[in-house]
Amino acid sequence: MKWYAVPDLKPSAEPFIKKVKVGGKSMCIVNYEGKLYAVGATCPHAGAELSGGWCKEGKIICPFHRYSYDLKTGKGSPGQNDFIDSYPIELRDGEIFVGIESFWDKVFGQ
Repeated sequence: MKWYAVPDLKPSAEPFIKKVKVGGKSMCIVNYEGKLYAVGATCPHAGAELSGGWCKEGKIICPFHRYSYDLKTGKGSPGQNDFIDSYPIELRDGEIFVGIESFWDKVFGQ
């Protein structure tokens, strides 16, 4: 797994959902109830930008059709049968870092 610094985004006490591009992937960095999460940027149901949505009960909500996804796992709510990617996230010396597995990491389980 390779760790990437998130450009132009600093930790904040205020809740936010920001779309960023990290390691060639578009994702949303979410500050919800004082914790940071990194999830895919696009709803798999209708292609909406999740950065235009909101968070409720530990889930990010799609602004188009109200589909919801767990911020920790990316799993869709019951009955949706879908998911978004989720990524490990860390704070290091005041910067936000996201871990992205390569194809080979996934193949060899590293």
